[in-house]
Amino acid sequence: MPHALPIDLPGKIICVGLNYRDHAEESGATPPTFPVLFGKWATSLVAHGSPIVIPAGVEKVDYEAELALVIGREGRDIAADDALDYVAGYTCFNDISSRADQALDGQWTRGKSYDTFAPVGPRLVPASELPDPQNLEILCRLDGEVVQRSNTRNMIFSLREIIAAASRATTLLPGDLIATGTPGGVGMSFTPPRWLTPGSTIEVEIEGIGTLSTPIVAESA
Repeated sequence: MPHALPIDLPGKIICVGLNYRDHAEESGATPPTFPVLFGKWATSLVAHGSPIVIPAGVEKVDYEAELALVIGREGRDIAADDALDYVAGYTCFNDISSRADQALDGQWTRGKSYDTFAPVGPRLVPASELPDPQNLEILCRLDGEVVQRSNTRNMIFSLREIIAAASRATTLLPGDLIATGTPGGVGMSFTPPRWLTPGSTIEVEIEGIGTLSTPIVAESA
């Protein structure tokens, strides 16, 4: 059953690419030496239980289980040591991606920003309730089968480093959402690839937060 979004519509969604070594390797990329930041449009957000809608003609739709954080107070050029003081809370995030569009465009924004391509939830856990967000089990299930399993301690760049890097480029405002990257096991890494198709259900589960469940449907005519 669809739920309400656990957050207000953010001014910015900042995502981190290739932030787990195994995902960088399965993507054929060299692990980065600085956080790879990109944007995702806020109109792509959808709540726990609401469907991911695959538009006609959009192909090779993939999942990416991620821990997301929500900024709680304004900051610019934040020191890494202070970065977690700026976090209001944490939630599950699924960075849905059209790999076909990514290949066509040569960059990531459009293929990741279709409406409904950013499931978030099921709830926002206050930062005070997750004292060690850098040590949380994270997994993804496709139709009940575990396809991703890792721990946030396996990030290349920590949450502190991500917030510091993002705030050097832009002022972070209350409500801004930062998705911190996905571990290995995305659909394109399988042989044959395991793309999302109508009738399936994708779930992201993170220790201490809960399970974000999203059915997949085709766009109606």
